[in-house]
Amino acid sequence: MPKRKNTFSSWRSRLAQRAVHAGWAWVQRTGSVTAAHPGRFRFGALGTGTRLAFPLGTVFGEPWIHVGAHCIIGEQVTLTAGLMPDLDLGPEPILRIGDGVVLGRGSHVIADTTVTIGSDCYFGPYVYVTSTNHSYDDPHQPIGKQWPRMHPVEIGPGCWVGTGAVILPGARIGRNVVVAAGAVVRGTVPDHAVVAGAPARVVRRWTPAEGWQPPLRTPPPVPIPDGVTPGQLRELSRLDDEAVARLAETGDPQDAAGRLAEPAAES
Repeated sequence: MPKRKNTFSSWRSRLAQRAVHAGWAWVQRTGSVTAAHPGRFRFGALGTGTRLAFPLGTVFGEPWIHVGAHCIIGEQVTLTAGLMPDLDLGPEPILRIGDGVVLGRGSHVIADTTVTIGSDCYFGPYVYVTSTNHSYDDPHQPIGKQWPRMHPVEIGPGCWVGTGAVILPGARIGRNVVVAAGAVVRGTVPDHAVVAGAPARVVRRWTPAEGWQPPLRTPPPVPIPDGVTPGQLRELSRLDDEAVARLAETGDPQDAAGRLAEPAAES
């Protein structure tokens, strides 16, 4: 015999679940860090529209951390300046993050010496950037007890860094670079390149003379024509491939949208 459903218990469970979700959403909103509501944090700079999502990762040395405007710092992201908290790091910022940067959930940016992330960089989750590495010169001492080596890190504007990538001390990454997921980057990476592997190497690059080499395997995205409204975009999302191709060919959203109405009229 199937067990009879306890309607009252089920109702209470649903109510409790909704309460938990609503409460957690309130905690996330209230615990997030912004320029207007920095909480206990005293960043050297925190731009307008920037938000550090709650729960935060480890954050210390924030007087030497400068974050630009309209940045999104995901949950559990670690941002540190200096080897440990409560150090005096001098008059200049140690960690600089430009405008419009996105740091994915669980990422770490460890700036024991200067780390610079250019504007409009997008990081996937669990990216690790560090300006410090352990040294192992003395074979008779535990590696963790040997003084680390520090080298500045610079990531140019407009880069995309994939999930789980590691940026090592001394890395110099140019403008609009793609770092593949899981790549381990050291040394210098030129502008407009794609790097992958461990250690990372250039697998594709763009130059004004030759374009992308090797050539891209996928066609470029079709830009949205001028004058297209949000309502038209919602309608276009329902179109078939033929109508989308016609839009790309004619640039007329009304003509393409008219194709949406044709099946309805026929039926």
